[in-house]
Amino acid sequence: MKLAVDSSALAKRYIQETGSDLLDDLLQDASRLGLCIILVPEIVSAFNRRIREKAFTQLDYKRARKQLLADVQDADVLQITPSVIARSVTLLETNVLRGMDSLHVACALEWKADLFVTSDRRQFNAAANSGLPCKYIDS
Repeated sequence: MKLAVDSSALAKRYIQETGSDLLDDLLQDASRLGLCIILVPEIVSAFNRRIREKAFTQLDYKRARKQLLADVQDADVLQITPSVIARSVTLLETNVLRGMDSLHVACALEWKADLFVTSDRRQFNAAANSGLPCKYIDS
C-alpha cells in the first residue's frame, strides 16, 4: 500500500499520544511511504515548540530528530511541482484549508496514494472531498 502521511499524523511516531499505535500499524502495512517535502520542517518546528513549552527535553529532541531523519531516508519525498501547485490552488478554492495543508493533500493526490493519513480534520475533509482515500487519526 502506498501510504501518504501528513505532519500532524507522522508526529505521532515520535511523540507518544492518542493515535500513535494506529499510526504505527498503518506504517507497518505500507509498502511505500510518501511524505511532502515540507513535512520535516513542520515536524522539527513542532519538536522545538515542545522544547519551549518544556514538554520535550533536548535528549527527547535529539532522539526524535534522529528517528525522523532516518524515516525520511526510506520514504518517497514528494516534490512541489507545477501540477501539485495547481491541485493545491483548487483545494484551497473548494475547501476550508490552510495553504501548507493543501500541499500535503495535493502531493498525495499526484503521487496516487492508496491512503492519506492526517490528524487535521479540515485536511481530512479536503482529502475526502477530492476523492482521496483517507483516514483521520484523533489528536
